[in-house]
Amino acid sequence: MKIPQATAKRLPLYYRFLKNLHTSGKQRVSSAELSEAVKVDSATIRRDFSYFGALGKKGYGYNVNYLLTFFRKTLDQDELTKVALIGVGNLGTAFLNYNFLKNNNTKISCAFDVDPAKMGTMIREVPVYHMDELEKVITEEAISVAILTVPAPVAQMITDRLVNANVGGILNFTPARLNVPASIRVHHIDLAVELQSLVYFLKHYPTEDIEE
Repeated sequence: MKIPQATAKRLPLYYRFLKNLHTSGKQRVSSAELSEAVKVDSATIRRDFSYFGALGKKGYGYNVNYLLTFFRKTLDQDELTKVALIGVGNLGTAFLNYNFLKNNNTKISCAFDVDPAKMGTMIREVPVYHMDELEKVITEEAISVAILTVPAPVAQMITDRLVNANVGGILNFTPARLNVPASIRVHHIDLAVELQSLVYFLKHYPTEDIEE
């Protein structure tokens, strides 16, 4: 089923909140309660949910267990996605220490760097390999997603190697804009740009004008 990209990006947010509700024993939730928790207006939540059919009942709200089961299946939470981390610097090490602990279906399973001191080490049970082993390990581990935290000048070269190793998605934390085939999905997260954007909006737009 094809749904808008904006909706797809909000689904993990809904799922995380529903997990918390389930843990607390709550059985029913309204779109207004969801709205308050995830900071998305209730009309948007109802529209997002409408793409998947009748998930709730008017005047009743949504059954937490049903929604949780539905979104777990929709987000493939029962299927583990292995992730490779390329670049074990400060940011890369932070990712390894975090390793998506709250996500049942996403785990960094291998990391790569060029520093000889890091070769053969384990960081939070994740083995660190030399870059020379990139294609071999990614193929053997059936890695489908890579996180790129390397210096910008080498980002494209490493991306080309990831494409050749049949990685399907790249989360790019470098400032470089990557050239990839149409079959490869890349999400760019430039922390410097995001910070500059935040500062700009703080200076030029009063909080009351901010819309979700």
